[in-house]
Amino acid sequence: MIPLLLLAMGFAGCHKNFLDAKPATSLSIPTTLGDFQALLDNTTVFNLVPTLGEASSDDYFFTNSYWQTLDIRQQNAFIWAQDIFEGQGGQQDWNTPYQQVFYANVVLDGLGSKPAADSVTQWNALEGAALFARAFAFYNVSQVFAPTYGTIPDSTPLGIPLRLHSEISSVSTRSTMGQTYQQIINDLDSAEAFLPATSPNLNSYRNRPVRVAARALLARVYLSMRNYTQAKLYADSALGAYDSLVDYNTLNDSMASDAFLKLSSEVIYQASFLGAANYNGLNYYCAIEGNFFSSTRIDSSLMASYDTNDLRRNCFYHLKQGDSSYLKGSYTGLNYCFGGLAVDELYLIQAECAARANDPTTAINDINTLLAKRWRTGTFTPYPVGTAQAALDTVLLERRKELAFRGLRWTDLRRFSADGTGITLNRSAGGFPNATLSSDPTNYLYTMPIPPDVIALSGMKQNPGRVPQ
Repeated sequence: MIPLLLLAMGFAGCHKNFLDAKPATSLSIPTTLGDFQALLDNTTVFNLVPTLGEASSDDYFFTNSYWQTLDIRQQNAFIWAQDIFEGQGGQQDWNTPYQQVFYANVVLDGLGSKPAADSVTQWNALEGAALFARAFAFYNVSQVFAPTYGTIPDSTPLGIPLRLHSEISSVSTRSTMGQTYQQIINDLDSAEAFLPATSPNLNSYRNRPVRVAARALLARVYLSMRNYTQAKLYADSALGAYDSLVDYNTLNDSMASDAFLKLSSEVIYQASFLGAANYNGLNYYCAIEGNFFSSTRIDSSLMASYDTNDLRRNCFYHLKQGDSSYLKGSYTGLNYCFGGLAVDELYLIQAECAARANDPTTAINDINTLLAKRWRTGTFTPYPVGTAQAALDTVLLERRKELAFRGLRWTDLRRFSADGTGITLNRSAGGFPNATLSSDPTNYLYTMPIPPDVIALSGMKQNPGRVPQ
């Protein structure tokens, strides 16, 4: 039963916009709790995050000669072009999250509103996991294809389509910005009430969310909204439930390949970047997605920010002469970038929010707790407590160093631009055309265009400034 559903959904995703793709009428539908668990455990659909934002970030670069070998989508994302897709449809950054939404809705609709007396625990876990998965997908889409929160009124209908049921007959329309974020928050609030409280270290299925994962994602969501009070509240709550940090001194950072384990005790929810290996029969390859490539070079200013005693240098990167260093490892434990939730991010959210609330002591204490696990034993000198602004500067520097290539930098660039503290990005040193992204908060280039096949099938409004209108 499950393979038939997976096959039909995979076929639809490869050939047209998944949102409005209609599966075969003969499709078998899952009905048992075991079916629903198998559906949510399908990691070829779930536990994957879009990468178009990361491809537009400033943590990496290409040489001009290598850039010219890439397909048009990758080239245009790198130089912040107005029309990224140039008519290309079938964009997995859009299709895969909405495939996740569909699967989650199949589970939610199938479960109904009341569990049988002998299956309450399993029913609750499935309800919570499906709500979490839908919120995770909605959030990831919003960070790429909807404007930065707070830059336009909540009532503006430039949010994302909110598919809340598995029926597919209705045409997809865009919600308002306020509706988009409220739905994400509502789903996570509801998920937290249903999810099991089991700590991640007792759960070998890191692809299955537990209660702390909902809190961690809420902290991330509120940070993207620049609601620092709520972001700190949820980061505090998540860390109160689970605060395991890996001591990098226990890792073999001299390994030629990944030094991390997939079931690292620091991981709360496992997810990875979309990559070619995730698609059956679909040729989808990108130098910043999936596998780590030696031609995807680390930004020189980022590399220079790591001290020689900072173990993240050797754990994260292959260190090469000049500007030739490239990615080596991530919390996936595989040759794919990590896009999930982990304890280190929570410490950084808590620290940033404390600094913004004029509490530099808490901010610096959080940073020192984290870095004591990241530097070679006996070499780390704790940061002193100074002003709140100095603490914030320290936190944001360490945030970039710790969370590089985790799918978070683009959201950070968007929110910094929105609050007037952004930086202008430039690739002109490599001779690339149109390679400047200003920090102006009204800059439409911080919002990616909706893929052209989605516009054609649904008739929904394209993002302002993008083509075709």
